[in-house]
Amino acid sequence: MNKAITDGLVLMPPPFSAGLNLWSREDGTPGSGSYQGQPNAALVTNDQDFGGCLELQKLEATQKLRSFAQTPVQPGLYLRVTARVKAVSGNLPTVRIAAWAGDVSGQNVAGLPQTGPAVALTGYGQVVEVSAIISPASRTGVDMAWSLQSVYAHVGLDLTGANGGVVRIDDIVVEDVTNIFIRKLMDWVDVRDFGALGNGSTNDAAAFLAADAAAQGREILVPSGVFRLNSDVTINSRIRFEGTVSMPANRRLVLTRNYDLNTYGQAFGSELEGFRRALQALFFFTDYVTLDLSGRRVDLVEPIDVAALAGITSFANRRVLRNGQLNAVAGPAWAIEDVTSVATYSASNNTTLTNVANVANIQVGSLVIGTGVGREVYVTGKNIGAGTVTISQPLYAAVGTRSYTFRRFKYMLDFGGFELLSRFELENIELNCLGIASGVMLPMSGSTQRFVSCTLNRPKDRGISSAGTGCQGMFVDMCQFLSNEQALPAVDRTTIALNVNANDTKLRNNRIVRFAHFAIMNGTGHLIHANHFFQGDNETAGVRRAGLVFTQTNVSTVVTGNYVDNCFIEWGNEHDSEPQESGEFSFGGLNVVGNVFIASDTTTAFRWIVVKPYGEGHFLSGLTISANSFRCFGTIVDRVDMVDTSFATLDFTKSRNVRVEGNSFNNVAQWIMNPVQVSHTQNTAAETWNVSAGGFVPFGARIRMVEAVMPDGVITNASNAPRYVFPYSVAGTGTGGREAQVRWGEAVRGKALVTMRMDVPA
Repeated sequence: MNKAITDGLVLMPPPFSAGLNLWSREDGTPGSGSYQGQPNAALVTNDQDFGGCLELQKLEATQKLRSFAQTPVQPGLYLRVTARVKAVSGNLPTVRIAAWAGDVSGQNVAGLPQTGPAVALTGYGQVVEVSAIISPASRTGVDMAWSLQSVYAHVGLDLTGANGGVVRIDDIVVEDVTNIFIRKLMDWVDVRDFGALGNGSTNDAAAFLAADAAAQGREILVPSGVFRLNSDVTINSRIRFEGTVSMPANRRLVLTRNYDLNTYGQAFGSELEGFRRALQALFFFTDYVTLDLSGRRVDLVEPIDVAALAGITSFANRRVLRNGQLNAVAGPAWAIEDVTSVATYSASNNTTLTNVANVANIQVGSLVIGTGVGREVYVTGKNIGAGTVTISQPLYAAVGTRSYTFRRFKYMLDFGGFELLSRFELENIELNCLGIASGVMLPMSGSTQRFVSCTLNRPKDRGISSAGTGCQGMFVDMCQFLSNEQALPAVDRTTIALNVNANDTKLRNNRIVRFAHFAIMNGTGHLIHANHFFQGDNETAGVRRAGLVFTQTNVSTVVTGNYVDNCFIEWGNEHDSEPQESGEFSFGGLNVVGNVFIASDTTTAFRWIVVKPYGEGHFLSGLTISANSFRCFGTIVDRVDMVDTSFATLDFTKSRNVRVEGNSFNNVAQWIMNPVQVSHTQNTAAETWNVSAGGFVPFGARIRMVEAVMPDGVITNASNAPRYVFPYSVAGTGTGGREAQVRWGEAVRGKALVTMRMDVPA
């Protein structure tokens, strides 16, 4: 490479024969004194060695000779300045190449080396050649290593030593010797050519940016060394690392043409730091929306606080992390942190704890544990000055002052520092928690996070946690959740695959293996489809736990096409500070359709669908259980449904819009349906027939309505005379209200098909 040719640069100073007015006896700057008319300088036209040359007598301690011409100095350019000199008479001086460094404003760039190696003249008539190389690059062989501030030079030489001697100087030559340092036709640029030192301490950011600007489609080479970058650096060219970079934690390296884990790992010297820096960069440029881990594994020795890493708390553009494995490595950073504090709770301010002791030590994202606290209630914020803690859900029975434990799990990817994060996606990522760490903590708010084809392998405590409403509209599709507690009896497990606080989540086509619970779900509008969640164990007559837990009354949710294996659906209102019914929507909006329910090695008391009111007065108001298959292996269970009356029961005098039909039952002693159709035979003539629905009524409810009475054959009196009478009915008679009376107005006998309902239309 020769820029004098390729870029048309004029490097040579004028020959002495062009006039001594073109040569300065000072620094060469405009206005400085020239050698024109000076008594110690003269042109010689016929020197036997030089031809035309300058004869100069040394009169000053440093006799300067500088060209008034400005020789350009550029990054990537290496200039060799050469002078041939011989002593003629008098004292023998020392000679060195010298040059004055100028910046864009015409000022000298102080602090730079502006003289080359000195050579002593040792005899008269002997031609001595002196030279020096000038470049902004600090490399071996460069005599005057300048900075990017220097843009031109006034080249020349100095005579030093004793005064009085006379020398002759041939025309000074400036040539581009870049080829000495960089091979011809190269397809890369070296950051050292632009002033980078790679000593681990000097800020090389400007050199990296200059190399990027000069690359023009070529690749940038970062050679061996540690290159310190103290500011944000964006490289738009392809880049290759032989050395590494170091940066402050709050500074970003953005590699827009090499945005992948391999390059970042090489840049920062480790896969982990490379992953952290690449993830940091993901939030700050739009050339890429996806960080591809290239199928690589990254070992995490501590949780990644993504908001702290990014240095922001709000982000709403789509970003994707995909195609790799994050692997937890045991260490102290994964230790769960518990804080115990006394706090006061009031139902009138139902998502705030007040008068909280030790509030400063409570971490946002902590699980709240205490008497009267429902499952999966988290800390969403705190006010140290006010002594308050905000929580994700109300507490069902905690009014007053009591002690709470605030437990902060440690997550491999922790987004809890984001006040708002939307549209972040994990695709084809394995979170290999290995019983060391939990998986993912969602942001405090945001929407449409996506988990697609991911595996959460052996999370220590939680798979995916939502402390706030960052789960709004979340997608979890085609993922696997593999428990760390598979060998434990179901009743002893504590891990939970995921929880939801907001609305409109989609849980589809997932496989969940032996957790304490698959999902704890608040909010409404959920679609839960085609998942296989199984929670059995190796115990004989083992006790089973809930797979899906709904924590509010009106859920507007569809559960369809799932494989519910050795667990059940629990529907309660534990996230209600006033759990008794008080005019709000009661238990409604749940559609359980077309699922496969199985159980094995359990007890006869097992149930697949459980309603658990936490306060009095609630009722069913919109429930569909249809086209499901219920089957038990090895045991005949009593029935498929129940009301858990640990806190309260349901008011079956208010049931409405309940549809239970088209289900199949295998090894289930008591089928359920609504409406219930009973074929009643009355052998003894009676004015009132007492027709029992028996155990067919779902949840042991009472009969609220007789929908139809259809005589099957002739209705006769005691004398076998046909009677053509029209009966009326009275619902809710008998034990528990599970009977209805059919009243004919006279004593009759015969057979009738009676259709009864536990509900009435809304």
